[in-house]
Amino acid sequence: MPEPFEVLTMGRIGVDLYPQQVGVGLDEVESFGKYLGGSASNVAVAAARYGRRTAVITRTGDDPFGTFLHTALRGYGVDDRYVTGVKNLPTPVTFCEIFPPDDFPLYFYRLPKAPDLEIYPEELDLDAIGAAGVFWVTVTGLSEEPSRTATLTALEARARKDITVLDLDYRPMFWPSREEARRWVQQALPHVTVAVGNLDECETAVGEREPLAAAQALHGFGVKLAVVKQGPKGVLAHDGTASVEVPPVPVNVMNGLGAGDAFGGALCHGLLAGWDIERVMRFANAAGAIVASRLACSDAMPTAAEVDRLLAGEPKATGGPREATSA
Repeated sequence: MPEPFEVLTMGRIGVDLYPQQVGVGLDEVESFGKYLGGSASNVAVAAARYGRRTAVITRTGDDPFGTFLHTALRGYGVDDRYVTGVKNLPTPVTFCEIFPPDDFPLYFYRLPKAPDLEIYPEELDLDAIGAAGVFWVTVTGLSEEPSRTATLTALEARARKDITVLDLDYRPMFWPSREEARRWVQQALPHVTVAVGNLDECETAVGEREPLAAAQALHGFGVKLAVVKQGPKGVLAHDGTASVEVPPVPVNVMNGLGAGDAFGGALCHGLLAGWDIERVMRFANAAGAIVASRLACSDAMPTAAEVDRLLAGEPKATGGPREATSA
């Protein structure tokens, strides 16, 4: 059997078209940069930046944009063997507007259906999924069939092996309702060991917005490590017995859209390295901050040396480990 992947992700891919003019609406933008995008694919790129053997399970259109994404993945060091084309569906395109520091509207063009939702259970390499050091799936993959059944099939085959991650990644435009999303998220949670999401995503998943209560609710589904991103308050990580809260790293924000994916790739790297949770969170926060200070997502993913240089100037995380309290 070939050497297992250290990080194997499954989910969205597409082309990000980011404006080269900042502070204006799309109606006034004159030119765009073209980048690989999609949360699961960006996480794989971010992990590859740290030298991890990575691959992504996804699908593109059978078109020139699909060809671009294959080339981009390989250029970033991500194995594309599980990326296949879908005839008669276009590769998705995503536009954004950039109004720093905190307004980045997204416009998804994924109609009539995104190819990454056409992943079928029988196409999965279940041996590779079971052998990977990290297996990372997203809530978006649960939004439509056949991707929903494929995602749940992959998780069942994984059999809760550490490290199995669910990115809570709730996008309202991909779902008929928050309640429908919650239904399927709660089908997936018992199969994973790590859950990662912001406050709104945690509310979708378990009906809780208060960070510690959300973490405790995620533990109630069997999650071992709950990571709750709190925006300007930083991130809370809870392992079922104790928690650590790490403040954000201050940067001049250019485009905040890729920060969560950078955080995810760094989280994978730190967990694989066996670091303590506070170190993992500080490293992931810094990686996210670096990408937020840059225009692109995939192109902007930092190396370990860049993250370490930023951390060298940062104070030790506050909040420290503390005992968990009842939700």
